[in-house]
Amino acid sequence: MKHNITERSWVEIDLDAFRSNLRLLKSFLSPQQSFLQIVKADAYGHGAREIADIAIQEGAVYLGVANLEEGKLLRIQGINHPILILSPSLISEIDGILEYGLVPSVSDLDFATALNTQAAAKGLIAKLHVKTDTGMHRSGILASEALELHIRIKQLSNLEIEGLFSHFASAEQDENFSTIQQQIFYELLENLPDRPKYIHLNNSAALVRGYGKATNLVRLGILSFGINTLKDHPISDQLVPVMTFKSTLSQIKSLCKGESVGYNRDWQANENTSYGIIPIGYADGYDFLLSNKGRVLCNDKICHVIGRISMDMITVELGSEHHHKVGDEVILLGGDNQALRAENIAAIYRGSPYELTCQIGRRARRFFYENAEFRHSSPISRRDFVSSDFSDTKLNEIIQSALAQRLQSEEIGELISREILRSFFYYKDKELHYRHNFVHDVSFLESSQPGYYTARTRLSYRKILNNSYFIIACAPTDEALRHYFLRPNVEYRWLLDDHLEIGVDTFHVDSVRVNGILLETEIKHKNSSLEMRCSHEFLADLLGQSVQFEIETSTLYPIAAHQFSVFISELTQGVDISFTYPQSLTSVEPVTIFSGQDKNPVIIRGKNTIRITTHDQEWVFPMSGVVFSY
Repeated sequence: MKHNITERSWVEIDLDAFRSNLRLLKSFLSPQQSFLQIVKADAYGHGAREIADIAIQEGAVYLGVANLEEGKLLRIQGINHPILILSPSLISEIDGILEYGLVPSVSDLDFATALNTQAAAKGLIAKLHVKTDTGMHRSGILASEALELHIRIKQLSNLEIEGLFSHFASAEQDENFSTIQQQIFYELLENLPDRPKYIHLNNSAALVRGYGKATNLVRLGILSFGINTLKDHPISDQLVPVMTFKSTLSQIKSLCKGESVGYNRDWQANENTSYGIIPIGYADGYDFLLSNKGRVLCNDKICHVIGRISMDMITVELGSEHHHKVGDEVILLGGDNQALRAENIAAIYRGSPYELTCQIGRRARRFFYENAEFRHSSPISRRDFVSSDFSDTKLNEIIQSALAQRLQSEEIGELISREILRSFFYYKDKELHYRHNFVHDVSFLESSQPGYYTARTRLSYRKILNNSYFIIACAPTDEALRHYFLRPNVEYRWLLDDHLEIGVDTFHVDSVRVNGILLETEIKHKNSSLEMRCSHEFLADLLGQSVQFEIETSTLYPIAAHQFSVFISELTQGVDISFTYPQSLTSVEPVTIFSGQDKNPVIIRGKNTIRITTHDQEWVFPMSGVVFSY
């Protein structure tokens, strides 16, 4: 499946094999049973997001993770399916569990009570699954105490018991004890006053062994990844490994009889031979206990690991007559050779195939294949980028670095980060809100004031209300007006001709409304400028909500200016600007300066009117605008 791969080591994930294994296991389900796909521990190292996608396509009604962070990551990656946290959660994690819509497993009343309290505070009904201990003696409430817990939780009004489950200790090989566990679980079910929606007991092995027929949900894990833990069952021959761990021969060397290889000289040659170096070690997840025991496949030949496994290298014997060369592909785990199946490699050192696949490829990029074709790859660091993991300073560095990489220019990346994004990051105090449906109508009318038009404006838009009042400002100079651009509580700014005396006779606010409520205005002269404080007692009730602003003004505008500008001062979605002018202006030309998704908005000309519009979903960056020249 090699896809122009130049990595030191890499992991191939065959999603077709996973789908095949899943369908095989589904054939063991009873008609009333559905399944939950286990994707904890990054789906045992196979890629939680990718495995979840296929499982959902195949009918999984639930996904299973180990903790809040695993569930949170799936949500961030766009998975909206029900997710059950299988391990006990901490009370400190409840807020995150509710925020990301996860379902905890519960086995004590203290946690249930805390969950109920926080769910009530958020106006939520929190679903949960009660876990009972039927003999594994790990997590879960003892079966003898589970009925009382069930009854107590039912009395908590903001909780819903959606499931009840337990876990087999040894479904693969201990039939007697598994039968005892099953009976304890069934007796609990019989005593329940009402049954939850989901009852689950079986893992993959228990399903294949035929346990849990009275349940309606099965948790599919290790067998779905093609790792066989049922040596004595016919299904063994049908499971296909999903993961293959590969590397290359990085060096080939000769060794004389009696010479040793590796730390502590643990292996010595019985004859003249050759050996190859593979650039992976225990830091890559290839277990140290495979020293002098492991085996790899190179050119369809099994080669044995010699010497101790190092942090970053292993050595394999190639023999005195070999046909290998530097760069040859090596399979360390998986593939078609039975000797390299995860369960067989782990058996060499009496290890666990669960552990082996979880740790394999710690420094390896994963390549996913579906329908026998390359689908995509994932980074060496399996954990996707989560912005909340980083401080603001670190995020700024990451963004600038990403821009430089994407644009292949350090200078341009730094420029964009500094000049364009700075206003968002530094001036907004983390309260970045934007305007949308921005409509600005401007009309120039003939005026009795010589040398001036009467300018009437009507501005409307929606925006999150952050303050119980806001300012409309009129200033006589660019320098004075610039001061108001730095103030987040200023919603409208006007530059008055410096030949006019500033006041309500030259700049008048006709009306200001929020959600149709007419606001009160208080006028102040400040630093040679005019400030109108707009407020109303009802605004306090609208804080944090998206509201409709409407601002109408009348003022004078100099004929000799020969141009009129409308600027977008904030991040804005959807712009509609119109300019209506008197018949005395025979030629008006618009010049648009738009920065955003589309630099060329639509220009519509009518009789004595020019209209500039974008799509209502179009983003326009600050300091965009249009200049009408006349």
